[in-house]
Amino acid sequence: MLLHPAYKLTIGEKIVDTTDEPQASTLVSLSVTLDMDVPVDGFRLVLGQVGGFQPQRGDDARIELGFRDDELTQVMAGQVFSADDGLTRRRLVGHSPFQALVDGISAQTYENKTAGEIVRALADENGVTTSRIEDGIRFPAYVIHPRISAYHHMRELASLCGFDLYCDSEGELVFARFQRGEAIHIFDYSKQIIELEFLHTAPAAGEVQAWGESPGSNGGEQAWAWLVKDFSSQRGSAGTGAPLLLLERPALRTGDAARAAAEALQQHLNRQTLRGELLSTGQPKLKLGDAIQLRGLPEASLDDTYQVRRVEHRIDKTNGFTTRIGFRALTV
Repeated sequence: MLLHPAYKLTIGEKIVDTTDEPQASTLVSLSVTLDMDVPVDGFRLVLGQVGGFQPQRGDDARIELGFRDDELTQVMAGQVFSADDGLTRRRLVGHSPFQALVDGISAQTYENKTAGEIVRALADENGVTTSRIEDGIRFPAYVIHPRISAYHHMRELASLCGFDLYCDSEGELVFARFQRGEAIHIFDYSKQIIELEFLHTAPAAGEVQAWGESPGSNGGEQAWAWLVKDFSSQRGSAGTGAPLLLLERPALRTGDAARAAAEALQQHLNRQTLRGELLSTGQPKLKLGDAIQLRGLPEASLDDTYQVRRVEHRIDKTNGFTTRIGFRALTV
């Protein structure tokens, strides 16, 4: 059956819906890029200069994708960041709400707060709505300084806790540990897969040691500000063997926090040893936070479930609707 790509663009007060009016849009190309390892997700639209559709910088935007005769799926919410006019075409670039976190800076100290509580406070301060936030490590003290943005503080907290930090399709913040995926999408060899590549690398470390600052739990939670000569009881360790990787963060002021951070980093390094990229026909329902299951591959050992880390949807007049997926291993 021949599939006909369809989309609905809601930008400002204007709605372009090809399922309602097939000739409504003068779209030349559309791309939406969602990436856990990039601060801000984005979209790019190229439109013909006809029909009076004139989106402006700052307009709210929602993008829904799918196929004719099927229900469309919202893949992104954000704002128009730039709008450039040419003689025959108009180019739009839009960003997710995380742009506010990249631009936001503040200076404050949180005492006896979990990572999730700190992330929620930073999101509220910068006007970003939240979806799912887990607690993670509890910090006796955590300093937010203006040398880096609110986003980069959140990213550091996510790294220490072993959590994912991303913007969902509704434009809301997610700060949580990946388990098995919000949904699992099946991809069979020679069916949904157009291109598939794997990258195998050696682990960056055999053992990870995490070190903090102060005696922390040696003298109780209230002793985090003390100075000490021997940090051994506050050291966190995960994995075995060479090479050894040291993680030094002043915020890891208790033994529990150091151990949790070491385990999180060691798991991250292990999962990075097997990564890949898959090109498929359009998959509008596939999102960050999901997993994919590969089946029937020529190398049977690669038939497994993987975490989705990057999604790029593209619609153009040459290739139709395609989705490119970046993924990594769950277990190694």
